[in-house]
Amino acid sequence: MIKFIHAADIHLDSPLIGLENYEGAPVEKIRGAARKALSELVDLAAEEEASFVVIAGDMYDGDWKDYNTGLFLLNTLSKLASNGINVFIAKGNHDAESKITKNLKPPEGIKIFSSKKPETFYLNLKNFNIAIHGQSFSSPAVKENLASNYPQAEKGMFNVGILHTSVNGRAGHENYAPCSIDDLKSKGYNYWALGHIHKREVLSENPLIVFPGNIQGRHIKETGFKGCMVVSIDDDYNVSAEFKSLCSIVWSYCETDVTGAESPEEVVEKVNISVKNELSKNKGMFTAARISIKGACRAHNALLSDPEKWKNEIRLEAANSCKSSVWLEKINIKTSVKADMEELKKRKDAVGDLMRYIDSLNGEQSQEIKDMLSGISSDLKDKLPRELKNNNFFDNGENILEITNEARQILLSRLLSSTTAD
Repeated sequence: MIKFIHAADIHLDSPLIGLENYEGAPVEKIRGAARKALSELVDLAAEEEASFVVIAGDMYDGDWKDYNTGLFLLNTLSKLASNGINVFIAKGNHDAESKITKNLKPPEGIKIFSSKKPETFYLNLKNFNIAIHGQSFSSPAVKENLASNYPQAEKGMFNVGILHTSVNGRAGHENYAPCSIDDLKSKGYNYWALGHIHKREVLSENPLIVFPGNIQGRHIKETGFKGCMVVSIDDDYNVSAEFKSLCSIVWSYCETDVTGAESPEEVVEKVNISVKNELSKNKGMFTAARISIKGACRAHNALLSDPEKWKNEIRLEAANSCKSSVWLEKINIKTSVKADMEELKKRKDAVGDLMRYIDSLNGEQSQEIKDMLSGISSDLKDKLPRELKNNNFFDNGENILEITNEARQILLSRLLSSTTAD
């Protein structure tokens, strides 16, 4: 039996623009996490006695600011080559030939596939004959089906295909080097090592066609454990793949239901329990969590009256109980008034009028209201600083509706407080 490592989407030294704007963000820890994950990959290859490593694109996040990024990558991968572990790299959209203007010659044992046409490298390991096929991106936006030009499988060999691709399209990713699963299967390869999609996914069991995901999550949209695949080949060329975590930071969504909470202190306690459970689920690894607090409760009015105070209380409690193992990236308070909505709609006062009007927004008027809010948000966007104008938050209808719902809760809370006081 022999083993090899399949990794992709390293995004070494990703700039992560705007990270400093987050309160208390462990900026250096997050920015250095990809380097640490790459070092972990080298250690894993030695531990698993891997015969070779394949990297399916996006070693970098774009052109380097200086040579340190390229030097770190080559120095780290050279440790593999010096131990007889060959490395095969197919460049993707972020590290395409035309995008990386600085060049460092890779040492012996590190092979980078041509961007002009598919290329094949051969290995003979412990009587295993391996053919590794791949092609790098020549430019950041490759729209043609690169897989269609890959050669057919070499007979009598274990065939590995390396490709940076969206396959038939994936939400949140550009449709680069598009192809179908049938295109890949038609080549007769034993294993397809894919890259570009940052979420781990097995597209086919026979043959194995795998996206390993990126080796380290960079933000809240890249949640969960990240790493690589350890691929095992037995004497009959049967193949299996096992995920291995490489990350040092786990990004998590942490939702807490505080329905029925009587006080904001109780909410703080419930959120803290959720955070500790999330940390436990992540096996004590440093966790960057986005908190969402939901539920109808009496604590809603107090939370709403001074949300920053209670967000800081939540952060303080998490810091005290979890020490330096957790960073709360963002806290969203989405609680609601604890009230009988049907009874409120029957009232003959401002509260009843508001509730009936809110109900009407779910009907034919909803699009009209949505269009009106889009216009208002567009005017607001024009007044924002340049660095925030590229944010598409206000272009998203779901975000606008969310703002509307929060506004409803604020109005209802204040009206109920007012009528109760009277």
